Amino acid sequence: MIGFASAGADMINGVKQAHEFGLARRTKLAALLSHVTDVVAIGLDLAVGLFMTGSFYWDLNDRTRAFYKRVSGKMPGGGPPNMIQAGCYAGTLHYLKALAALGVAKKADGAAVVALMKAMPTDDDAFGKASIRADGLAMLTAYLFEAKSQAESNSKWDVLKVVANTPPDQAWRPLAEGGCSLVKA
Repeated sequence: MIGFASAGADMINGVKQAHEFGLARRTKLAALLSHVTDVVAIGLDLAVGLFMTGSFYWDLNDRTRAFYKRVSGKMPGGGPPNMIQAGCYAGTLHYLKALAALGVAKKADGAAVVALMKAMPTDDDAFGKASIRADGLAMLTAYLFEAKSQAESNSKWDVLKVVANTPPDQAWRPLAEGGCSLVKA
């Protein structure tokens, strides 16, 4: 296994070079930080079998597909949002829900907004139902994806399949082991 601890163009070039030098014939490739757009940029002919992790993919379920349909016309190239973009959407939506719940008088109190965001469950089309821990970590399912072959793909953006998933309580370090100053004992 070769793991690429790089992102964007560096990771894309690393995968292409692994193929150029014949490494991909002998070993599996994994990207520690990658997105659907990276797989499309590499091309399924070379990306096939590439492993990557994440908490979002546009084609996970009906809700993620609905989210993709709503935002795809606003995305560069008409493609789906990546995990970071989905996270910005989900975080902003949750923030706005907290502001609405607090009302006009309390919404200026940043600490009250954050406390309510941690207290209320999250629910959005990008990640579904989840929660925010006391240390601010969004407790999301972690997925192991594998890039599809060209024969498995039905469209330009249909490039990943889920190999495994890890529930939030197992995917993230326990709260007590984090040492976060935001957590009061």
